[in-house]
Amino acid sequence: MLRALPGLRISGSCVVAYSIDLLPLTAPGLFLYDCHSVFYRKKFRLRLPSRTLVLGERTLIMGVLNVTPDSFSDGGAFLDSQTAVARALELERDGADIIDIGGESTRPAAAPVSAREEISRILPIFEALRGKLRIPISVDTQKAEVAEAALAAGAEIVNDISALRTDPRIAEVTRHAHAPIVLMHMRGTPRTMQRGPFARSVIRDVMTGLHEALARVRRAGLAKSQILLDPGIGFGKSQEQNFEILARLPEFARLGCPIVIGTSRKAFLGKALAKPGEPPLPPAERILGTAATVTASILGGAHIVRVHDVAEIARVVRVADSIVDSVRGTGKRKPN
Repeated sequence: MLRALPGLRISGSCVVAYSIDLLPLTAPGLFLYDCHSVFYRKKFRLRLPSRTLVLGERTLIMGVLNVTPDSFSDGGAFLDSQTAVARALELERDGADIIDIGGESTRPAAAPVSAREEISRILPIFEALRGKLRIPISVDTQKAEVAEAALAAGAEIVNDISALRTDPRIAEVTRHAHAPIVLMHMRGTPRTMQRGPFARSVIRDVMTGLHEALARVRRAGLAKSQILLDPGIGFGKSQEQNFEILARLPEFARLGCPIVIGTSRKAFLGKALAKPGEPPLPPAERILGTAATVTASILGGAHIVRVHDVAEIARVVRVADSIVDSVRGTGKRKPN
């Protein structure tokens, strides 16, 4: 039987149904949000070297292009420059708003590569795409030397999974290029991050890490209006912690920056999708899990979702955005 919790004030815009046997009022870790706080997404204007992106009117899709031999999902698939260029153009046709190009795998246990090797992988792609894409390109790197080469070749956003911890000089390079930067929370390094121990309180750990990242980048002279934050799903978090971050995503809006979320094809989805007693599903079979977590991310306030399967997820994004717009009372949105 469904009953209202004693003393619970329910907003007129939100109806919450639950079983009192399953969710007692004293349940640890139970967080109730007003619908407006869950679906609210602040608007930002992000200045790129050649254009301005409006964030928050609709969800933007960042298409993943790994130019690596060993990425967890598509390593080696786009190592050839011609294949990579064709894939970038395909991602744009499929509905990507940004292409994120990386030349170093950051999967669990991945070994780092030199800046020289990373540049040799990505630079031909940037140069070949110059003038061919109508959407901006982001460079996924932890190294200032790589970021500088990519920005000179046409990149307009830097995506640093280490949030300046690996190479603080990235902040100076980014500021000089008048480009925004994505700062991601990662516990440890790609080589060590899934060995543990994991944080006792993942939300506190991520919040603290992102506050520290913001302080580093502000000390380097970057305006807060040029900073995006990523809580780092899968980067030094347990299976349960990844889902907790998604469930409590609205809390990260307090940091005052646009939120980027990347759940696409990740291992925690492979485990969640598998039937009890069966092995995790491989990356290529995790698209339904990606769709579910992308929807949750958008309802939780994410501005950008980073995905491999752009064509399929673009449809998911349109539906999730329609839900957000209905709560806003607009009933209107710009199509992806």
